[in-house]
Amino acid sequence: MNRLIVKYAYPITAVILVIFAWVVYTRLVRGSGEITTLAIAAVVVWAIGTPTFVLLWPRITVGGFKRAILKRGFGGGPIPVNSLYAEPNVSSASPTGSLMGTGTDDVLYIAGWLDLKDGPQVLRVPDMASRYYSLQFTDPPSSANFAYVGKRATGTKAGEYLLSGPGWQGTVPAGMTQISAPHASALVIGRVFVDDDSDRPAAYALAKQIQLAPLAQ
Repeated sequence: MNRLIVKYAYPITAVILVIFAWVVYTRLVRGSGEITTLAIAAVVVWAIGTPTFVLLWPRITVGGFKRAILKRGFGGGPIPVNSLYAEPNVSSASPTGSLMGTGTDDVLYIAGWLDLKDGPQVLRVPDMASRYYSLQFTDPPSSANFAYVGKRATGTKAGEYLLSGPGWQGTVPAGMTQISAPHASALVIGRVFVDDDSDRPAAYALAKQIQLAPLAQ
C-alpha cells in the first residue's frame, strides 16, 4: 500500500483536493452557516485524526509487512516465523507483486518475521568478504529500527548474534553478540550488494547463508 501511495501521490492528492473543493462549494451555495459547521467538523477531525494517524501508522505499516511475509513472502510462498528468505533476483527481475518491488537493482533482499516469545534466536552471518550487506531490525509498535548488523555496523566477518526479547535473563554464549529487542517480535529486512548480473549467483549464495536458529540448536 505504501508503494501505491508514493507512486500515485499526485493523482491521489488532486482527487482529495477536488472533493474538498466541491464540498466547500456546495456549502457556500447553502449559506455561511454551512461553512461554519464544515469548519468545526474539520477542526474536530484534524484534532482527533492527526494524533491517531501518528500513533497508528507505524503499526499499520509494519503490520502490512508482517502479513505479506507470513502469507505470501516475496510472491513465492509464505515465509515461516523465525526464518529468513533471500530473494534470488534483483527487484526488476522479481515476480510481479514482490514484497520488495522497490526498483533497486543493486541488492538482493532478505526478509523475515522474528518472534522471541519462546526464547532467543541466533542470527548466523557468513564471512561476506568485504561485500556490503545490512540487516535492520524494526520494532513493530514504533516502526523504529533498533539494531543493525552489516558492513557499516558490525563489519563483514562471520559472526553470531543472540536476538533476545525483553526480560530474558539467560547467559549469552561465548563468541555471540547480544541484540535486545524492545518487544517480543520484530521485522527483519536485509540487503546484500550485487555488482552486476555475473555477480548475482555469488551474492545469492551468501544471502542464503544468513539464517536464524533457536538458541538451543
